[in-house]
Amino acid sequence: MSLRVGEIIIFTGNSNEPLVKDICRLLGEEKGECAVTQFSDGEININIAETVRGKDVFVIQSTCSPVNDNLMELLILIDALKRASAGRINAVIPYYGYARQDRKTKAREPITAKLVANIIAKAGADRVVCMDLHAGQIQGYFDIPVDHLTAVPTLADYFKDVVKGEEFVAVSPDLGGVTRTRTFANDLALPIAIIEKRRPKANESEVMNVIGDIKGKNCILIDDIVDTAGTIVQAVDALKKFGAKKVYGCATHGVLSGPAIERLKKSSIEKFIVTDTILLSEDRKVDKIEVVSVAQIFADAIERVNSNQSISAMFD
Repeated sequence: MSLRVGEIIIFTGNSNEPLVKDICRLLGEEKGECAVTQFSDGEININIAETVRGKDVFVIQSTCSPVNDNLMELLILIDALKRASAGRINAVIPYYGYARQDRKTKAREPITAKLVANIIAKAGADRVVCMDLHAGQIQGYFDIPVDHLTAVPTLADYFKDVVKGEEFVAVSPDLGGVTRTRTFANDLALPIAIIEKRRPKANESEVMNVIGDIKGKNCILIDDIVDTAGTIVQAVDALKKFGAKKVYGCATHGVLSGPAIERLKKSSIEKFIVTDTILLSEDRKVDKIEVVSVAQIFADAIERVNSNQSISAMFD
């Protein structure tokens, strides 16, 4: 019998309340009483209205746009809970902002993913739970335990009915995403292909070649983050150019900033699937975009963390 750490209590900021409500429902828990507001000058104000002493607290907060507001809400919540003698503070971060700033690529460049990790630990978090980090090594940026979840099986489940009866290929939009694509392909028993490209500058990419047999086949592009959608739309065009029939796309984190929605609407992509790690606002909901939920994964992970069970067993 697994030993529970303490009574579960869940708090959140304002980043993604629908996801938190779904997680609470699956756990059979009520969301903790907490108001996260702003003063007139923009400073964040936290008011926790119930005791947390000795409890196993989970703060669920994606650090998506507005990134700095959501990050500060997370940090201030953690600090308030620490000062209120919470038994353990678990920062559950479905989308980890600043993850793409994970290394120095030129002189005098910050490694902001590491800075954010330091701040979260310093604020008082005892553990971090996150999903599909842009770079796996970010786990090592923390000096506290990190549980790294993945949405790849959930995305693959969506396509189980789609791939029946036709030839499909799982495609990585770059060389760095091959491991993710292989995992996705294995779940669906598909071959893989890789788009080889170079990126002249941030948020721009130039397709060079397609490695693998895609001619006359349907393709599914798999990525971790889609931001301005320039890469994914260019990848769709390249696959079509090299003879692909239908092209689908999926990603864990639908940042979808700037021109992303218009680019996807105008592209020849059939469907683009994202998870609910980032809340898709009403003005960004279009026919080509569908959302699948990862609430069950986070609910299972929270239950396992609380009862000291293995997280990796969830994905075996």
